[in-house]
Amino acid sequence: MSFWTRHQVFEKNSIILIVGILVVIAIGGLVEITPLFYLKSTIEVVDGVRPYTPLELTGRNIYVREGCYLCHSQMIRPLRDEVERYGHFSLAAESMYDHPFQWGSKRTGPDLARVGGKYSDDWHVRHLTDPRSIVPQSVMPAYSFLAKTEIDPAMVADNMRTLRDVGVPYTDEQIANAVADLKTQDDPDSAGADAFAKRYPKAAVRNFDGNGGAPTEMDALIAYLQMLGTLVDFKLYNEKANLR
Repeated sequence: MSFWTRHQVFEKNSIILIVGILVVIAIGGLVEITPLFYLKSTIEVVDGVRPYTPLELTGRNIYVREGCYLCHSQMIRPLRDEVERYGHFSLAAESMYDHPFQWGSKRTGPDLARVGGKYSDDWHVRHLTDPRSIVPQSVMPAYSFLAKTEIDPAMVADNMRTLRDVGVPYTDEQIANAVADLKTQDDPDSAGADAFAKRYPKAAVRNFDGNGGAPTEMDALIAYLQMLGTLVDFKLYNEKANLR
């Protein structure tokens, strides 16, 4: 019996075809899923990664609200041109506390996975206020209203509790101090700066929009942008990788 004659059995009998499809899908699924049962975690543990501070979390929510992910990805692929342009390729651990993650699907603007510390706070203020004053050919809309909009901290603690329910390890202490920590990070002269630093290591404490006063949405968004890609010490990460 030829191959084509045998294949007609599947073509002429839909039930046999469906069973064959299910068997193939089951085998493929087992091949992909079974190894996961032997792994302690699908995400490699990386030193330095921590949950967002209340101010950074608020900034991230603004980033999502304004649809920044539609033009800016946050995932550097392990390809030579990507790494040379944007920096070390993205690690899964860097997105482990993102719900949802901001990998994006296209780039109208540059990838932002390593934008933290690349530009000054003043640069970000100018860019968000009038993008074309920095990049004349930019198609990015202006977000000058962010500097005029004070943050409503009422929901930040509830947001942190919700994230804890899906796995982000916020402590009771962090949630209880959410509003105070949000204001402290925007005020370098705050009396609570030391306690804040213990709760959120490596978190920058300064007035991000340069205007003083109550924290604004501009403060929050810049705080979020300035921490992207800064938590992992890639020198130590590469040294550990080389020792394996």
